[in-house]
Amino acid sequence: MFSDVTFAYPWMFYFLAVIPVMIFWYWKMGRKKETSITYSSLKVFEGMPVSLKERLRHVPLALRCLAIAVLIVALARPQSFSSGRNVTTEGIDIVMALDISGSMISEDLKPNRVEAAKNVVEKFIENRPDDRIGLVVFSRVAFTQCPITIDHSVLINLLKKIGPGMVPDGTAIGNGIADAVGRLKDSKAKSRVVILLTDGVNNAGEIDPMTAADIAKTYHIRVYTVGVGTQGQAPYPVQTPFGVRYQMMPVEIDEGLLKNIAETTGGMYFRAMDNSALKNIYSKIDKLEKSKIEVTSYHNAAELFSDWLNAGLILILLELLLSKTVFRKIP
Repeated sequence: MFSDVTFAYPWMFYFLAVIPVMIFWYWKMGRKKETSITYSSLKVFEGMPVSLKERLRHVPLALRCLAIAVLIVALARPQSFSSGRNVTTEGIDIVMALDISGSMISEDLKPNRVEAAKNVVEKFIENRPDDRIGLVVFSRVAFTQCPITIDHSVLINLLKKIGPGMVPDGTAIGNGIADAVGRLKDSKAKSRVVILLTDGVNNAGEIDPMTAADIAKTYHIRVYTVGVGTQGQAPYPVQTPFGVRYQMMPVEIDEGLLKNIAETTGGMYFRAMDNSALKNIYSKIDKLEKSKIEVTSYHNAAELFSDWLNAGLILILLELLLSKTVFRKIP
């Protein structure tokens, strides 16, 4: 019962010694009491059955002793908590770099590229509870949506909020890599990884993608690149006065650049043409090596004394009620 419970004032349990003293005093005083009515002989009562009330005459004392014991537990202030617990686990530091350019709403993946990527990345995060993971998004510019963290609930909430239109359109692959590297360069993890997903050709940004890859290599950060999109053309939704219409747009992915980035940094390049392929790619990346990191987890303290206090007060009231009614003594 108490395996996960601690007490703020354990010395209060010394007061439990008063209970055997109460029992002894009750027994001693019971022997000294004189009867209210004196009989010359008790033979007339021999063979009479003992009533239930007579059998339960010590119940008020038992309730009183139990009430005192329960109140002492309450005064000891039971608590259930764990705070600042350091745990050494197996993990790596990962930054997910996602393209949120306008072309990511193409619907060759369902419901579209960006939503398909978000769904797969969310599952990837959930499957790696011991890793610190961050999120960088890029279009014409790049920015950090979430720094590397072990708090995956916060990370997933921020992941769900991203989408095309957050920043001016474009594809700044170099900026995306550089921003991700900036989040990992001071990490103490033995293994640091960037997983970059894009559906286009680098056409924006101040940093050349291969320059960013060389920087990643300098910091021993591997970059895994994922090109997402079918072959040929993909349906692209266009808003018109008559509703949404679909226009077939050419799929242009600079696979040569993505392969060079991966090879330079010691990573790998993958191509996802549909939802199943994208899911399988992240499953492969999930098999990356792991290194030891130390995580400090916090849990809120739970005070348990109120339940014990309430139980003690109920027992006292019950004892008083029985003493004044069922077990009332004639003075």
